[in-house]
Amino acid sequence: MKKKSVIIIVVMIALVVATVGYTFVYLIMRSQGGKQQQRSRADTVYPVRTARAAVSVLDDYVNVNGNIEALNSVSVYPNIGGKIASTAVNLGSRVAAGDVIARVDPSQPGTNYALSPVTAPISGSIISTPLRPGTTVTTGTAVTTIGDISRLQITAKVPERYSAYLKRGLVADIMLEAYPDVVFRATATNVSPVLDSTTRTTEVILTFDEFDTRVSAGMFAKVKLYTAQYTGAVTVPADAIVTNDDREFLYVFKDDDTVERREIARGHAVDGIVQIVSGVMPDELFVIEGGRQLFDGARVNAVSASGGE
Repeated sequence: MKKKSVIIIVVMIALVVATVGYTFVYLIMRSQGGKQQQRSRADTVYPVRTARAAVSVLDDYVNVNGNIEALNSVSVYPNIGGKIASTAVNLGSRVAAGDVIARVDPSQPGTNYALSPVTAPISGSIISTPLRPGTTVTTGTAVTTIGDISRLQITAKVPERYSAYLKRGLVADIMLEAYPDVVFRATATNVSPVLDSTTRTTEVILTFDEFDTRVSAGMFAKVKLYTAQYTGAVTVPADAIVTNDDREFLYVFKDDDTVERREIARGHAVDGIVQIVSGVMPDELFVIEGGRQLFDGARVNAVSASGGE
C-alpha cells in the first residue's frame, strides 16, 4: 500500500514539473515570437504618398434651381374694352416707350367708334405672345408683356438653413441646360427679408455680370451660390485623416524617413477638403495615401502626390 502511494506521489510530481516546464518554454517562445514580430514590423518599409501642407481658401456654397426673367417687365393693358382690331408687334419684337403695339375697337352693334391705340409703357422686347385680332378684351386684360431682355435676372429659392449666409453681393456660377459646358457669372442683388412659410425658403434675386445673347428669359438655371469663405488654416483631403478611438490623426513625414503620428483638430470642410486648425503646420509633408497601415515611428518610402519634393 505504501509502495503504491509513493508511486502516485512521484507521478503527480512529474506531471507538475512537466507542466511548469512546458509553460516556461511556451512563455519564452511566445516572448521571442513577439519580439520577432515587433522587429519585423519595425523593419518594414511602408509605401506611402505624401503632400505638402498649405494654407488655402475653402469656398462653401449651396446648389439651388432658378428661373431667368427680364429684370424689368410690364404687362400692357388697353385703356378701353372691346376687340383687338390689329397688332403691330410679334413675340420678340423690339419696341420703344410710346410705340403702338395694338389697336382696340370699342364699337358695339349699332355704334362706330375710333380705334383706341395700346402703347408700350417702357422700352424693351415683347416677351409674351400678343393677343390675336378679334380677341375680346377689358381694361383688366393684358394684351402682351414687355421686358428688357438686355438685363436679365435669376430668381432662386434658397433653403431656410442657409438664410444666415444670404446677403447682397454674394457671387454665383450659373449653368444652363442649353449650354452645359459654359459657366455664367452672376451676383446677388436682392434678398427677400421674409422667409416663405410654405416652402421654408428665402427668395434671392441675382443679375448676370455680363450680357450674353445666349441667355434668354424663361430659361431654367442651376445656381451654385457661394455663401462663405473659410481662410487661415491648412487644408487636407479628408481621406488622409486616420481615426482611432474617436481621435483623429495625420502622419507627418520626418527627415529620417519615418513618420510621426499627430493628433489633429478639424475646422470647416467643403467637398472632401478639410481645414486642420491644429496638429500640422504649413509646409510640412504629411501622408495622403497609405496612412491606415502606419504607426508612430514607422519607416516609409514616400512619393510626393502634390507640391512635394
